[in-house]
Amino acid sequence: MKNEIRVVIADDHSIFRDGLRRVIEQAGFRVVAEEADGEAALERIRQLRPDVAVLDIDMPVRDGLSVTRALQQERLAIHVVILTMHNDELHLEEALGLGVKGYIVKDCAASEVVSCIKAVRAGETHISPSLSAHLLRRTRRAAGFVQEQPGVKTLTPTERRILALLVDCKTSKAIASELGVSTRTIETHRVNICDKLNLQGTHALVRFAMMHKAELG
Repeated sequence: MKNEIRVVIADDHSIFRDGLRRVIEQAGFRVVAEEADGEAALERIRQLRPDVAVLDIDMPVRDGLSVTRALQQERLAIHVVILTMHNDELHLEEALGLGVKGYIVKDCAASEVVSCIKAVRAGETHISPSLSAHLLRRTRRAAGFVQEQPGVKTLTPTERRILALLVDCKTSKAIASELGVSTRTIETHRVNICDKLNLQGTHALVRFAMMHKAELG
C-alpha cells in the first residue's frame, strides 16, 4: 500500500511487545520487524528503513536513546517513538535533546501508541500527558533563557545544530563529517556563533553548549 506506515518495534519484554504489535496492526499499520535488544533493532532499521521505530528506553546491548543517537549519526531519516517506564524529567530532556518527537510512558502505551505514530510520521510531537508538568517547566526555562541570552534568537538552525553537537565534545572535523560540509565551514559557523552570543575564549562555546543543553534542545 502506497501510504502504509511501516513500523519496527524493539522491547525486551515479549508479552508487552506482542500486545503492542496487535494494537499497531489493528490500526492498519504494518509491523515489519520486532527485536528484543537495541543492537538487533538498529541492524533491522538499517536493513528495512521503516517509517517509524518504536523503541524501549531500557534494552540490552543498546538502549533506545543509544539507537536514536546512532540513527542520527548515520543520517537515517527514521521517526522515533520512545517507550519508557521513567516518568521523570531527566530522561525526557535527553530524548528531546536528541530530537525525539514521540515519548510515551509505558503505562499508557496501548492507548497512545497509534496516535503517537501518526503524529511523529506527520512531523508533529506527541508526549504522554502525564509529563505535561515537565514540558511546562521546560518551556518556561527556555523563555527565561532567551531573555537572558537574546543572541540565541539570531542563531540559524544550522548553528543551533552545531551547538547541540558540541555538547558531546565533538571536534569541528567530526561535526563537518556529520553535516556533510568542510571543516572550514564549521569553524566559520563557530566564530559566528561566538560573535552572536558574545563568547570569548578557546573553550567558551563548548562550555556554553554543555551548560545550556536543555534550553537549546
